[in-house]
Amino acid sequence: MENKPSVLTRRYEIGRVLGQGTFAKVYYGRSIQTSHSVAVKLIDKEKVTKVGTINQIKREISVMRIARHPNIVQLYEVMATKTKIFFVMEYCKGGELFNKVANGRLKFDFARKYFIQLINAVDFCHSRGVYHRDIKPENLLLDENENLKVTDFGLSALAESKRQDGLLHTTCGTPAYVAPEVINRKGYDGVAADIWSCGVVLYVLLAGYLPFHDSNLMEMYRKIGKAEFRFPSWFPPEVRRLVSKMLDPDPTTRISMSKIRVSGWFKKGLYAEQKKPEMENEQASQDGGNSNEIAETKQESIQLPNLNAFDIISLSTGFDLSGLFEGISEKRETRFSSRQPVSAIMSKLEEAARILRLKVKKNDAGVWKMERLKEGRKGVLSIDAEIFQVTPMFHLVEIKKSNGDTFEYQKIVKEDMRPALKDIVWVWEGDRQHQSPQHEERQDQPQEQNDSSSSSSSSYDKPS
Repeated sequence: MENKPSVLTRRYEIGRVLGQGTFAKVYYGRSIQTSHSVAVKLIDKEKVTKVGTINQIKREISVMRIARHPNIVQLYEVMATKTKIFFVMEYCKGGELFNKVANGRLKFDFARKYFIQLINAVDFCHSRGVYHRDIKPENLLLDENENLKVTDFGLSALAESKRQDGLLHTTCGTPAYVAPEVINRKGYDGVAADIWSCGVVLYVLLAGYLPFHDSNLMEMYRKIGKAEFRFPSWFPPEVRRLVSKMLDPDPTTRISMSKIRVSGWFKKGLYAEQKKPEMENEQASQDGGNSNEIAETKQESIQLPNLNAFDIISLSTGFDLSGLFEGISEKRETRFSSRQPVSAIMSKLEEAARILRLKVKKNDAGVWKMERLKEGRKGVLSIDAEIFQVTPMFHLVEIKKSNGDTFEYQKIVKEDMRPALKDIVWVWEGDRQHQSPQHEERQDQPQEQNDSSSSSSSSYDKPS
């Protein structure tokens, strides 16, 4: 008889199996409170402890929290009992993209739509220092509106996983989709390796079969190393050019994400999406009032990402995933709340960066990047700062090390950045002892829900 709870902590009903891996099964679930469908990934804690993949689980949790994007499966909450770990995630009704391809190649318009959404998601991950490393149709899901959702970050890597040479060295991925430099085991750039895998996916969507395939694994690796493949007759020239540049066996000359975005075939699928925002902006200007304050508030609310319940509850010192595992990793991020407007927060961040002699720039994902001009112990120290809107007059700022030495990052935050930002900070994460009694009374504390069979659990109500 299958060992799974029919009801998870009296919050979710667990149903049929959606998928299965070596150490985990994914079930269909339903929120008892809201009837909202979810996917529940059940991981056997004893098995992952025995094989030493606990850090992999912790990394997957961290990555899914970092990677908040419309085309990435959302993690709602994490819970644990004595023997199991549960990921409660977004349910994708459309299933795997692989199932569509298994029935034959896709029409060009559908393939282009999925490819654009894939590039958007992967490019966003790269902007946050996350490399997927196992991109394939089986890890691409479709929601009820046929929108693509990237999932399974179990093999992903973070920027701090790079060695002194600035490269990743763990050989992983699915053979038919893996880049040649990963196979060579001499170190590889995570961005370039993911681009190769996206190129293989594009080929599969349009051809209906793999570009590199052989019953002999070593022969297949040889073909991958030389990018030895043929295009079907129905591939138009512009698609052939794009795929060839993505499947360039030399990672140093392989096409970049920015150049993929400006390729002719890619841009054709963006025209309809570009017209929609233009119409919305035009309508907004027609509806705008005379108040500059209202206009500024609208602009800020549009540009800033909103926090979901997972983000808010993670501010609590009671929400500590390290309790699920042995050992605590080095802290590479910190957060503070502010009751100042966005303009004041941004101005203070820039001022602090100038004082600390940090180079400041803003990337396409809306993240403020601050870098030291000279290298430290583990390369150039790079710090990301991102502002999230909780309410129109309450913001959360996350400061995170994206490159360099963790000790150096912790030192600069504690000794230099905290004093420089004190004018805009309401409270730093974990500094409950510095809060006023009035704030102590105001703050709603998330309550830990205990199950009779649970040794440690952290949960929250998903917003309806």
